[in-house]
Amino acid sequence: MHLELRHLRTVRAIHDQGGLARAAETLNITQSALSHQVKALEEQVGVELFVRRARPMRLSAAGLRLLRLAEQVLPQVEAAEAELKGVEAGRVGRLHVALECHACFDWILPALDQFRRGFPEVDLDIRQRLAFTALPALQREEVDLVISMDPDDLPEIHFEPLFDYSPTLVVSAMHALAGRGWVRPEDLAPETLIVYPMYRERLDVFSEFLGPAKVEPREVRQIELTDVTLMLVAAGRGVAVMPDWVLRRHADNPELAFLRLGEAGVTRTVHAAVRGLELQQPYMQHFLRLAKLEGARNRRPLA
Repeated sequence: MHLELRHLRTVRAIHDQGGLARAAETLNITQSALSHQVKALEEQVGVELFVRRARPMRLSAAGLRLLRLAEQVLPQVEAAEAELKGVEAGRVGRLHVALECHACFDWILPALDQFRRGFPEVDLDIRQRLAFTALPALQREEVDLVISMDPDDLPEIHFEPLFDYSPTLVVSAMHALAGRGWVRPEDLAPETLIVYPMYRERLDVFSEFLGPAKVEPREVRQIELTDVTLMLVAAGRGVAVMPDWVLRRHADNPELAFLRLGEAGVTRTVHAAVRGLELQQPYMQHFLRLAKLEGARNRRPLA
């Protein structure tokens, strides 16, 4: 005996509709074709599946067994078919995000929260502890999107610009530099510089400001939490360079002062790294739009 999904759908439809005519409409075939299909199925299994003299038409004991099988199997098959159609339409998928910067949580969480409302069927996650290996993880398909400030020429990886930001020096309001609008690299030579625990080449203050000038601060101290760093800065225990979007929510703190890096300031760009094959997925495009909008909100001048 060789059962097919169409056989199970036939048994279920006739049971649900109570007869061949309405079942044929449900299955979108002619009543004659359905009658022949039922006859062929009964010949194959060797028993009658329906009590034809009953009105409405009802299942025999053997037919009820097939109905129970249909009720177990068909919902799973239909769920899988719907999921595959959703994948094809870009409604279903996976968006596992890794961040190369500690401070990115400040702006990306609102974008992710909006995203999950628009695409609830997408498997959404933030993969922490990948800051040092995020792009290799993207290439290995362990994550699907990386927030990065350092675009690289990687095979099959697309870097989408999201928004610009300005790395900004924050010092105690009592610091000797506090009254100035900007600083030179050599101004940081005598300072304790507090940074996030990242590779030095990925820290803006070194890659864009101190490194090119070959200036080294007196001491470098690594602290993971932004609020702890700013508490120490306010206490005069060091200075820090952070993205302007991080410092904006502290702009009214009278214990802190903010200065540009160099007279013209430094401008950097946040990118989203995505595998090229997935870039045009509707859910991926939607997230990129949300990320750009959220980034634009962070472009207000820092007071």
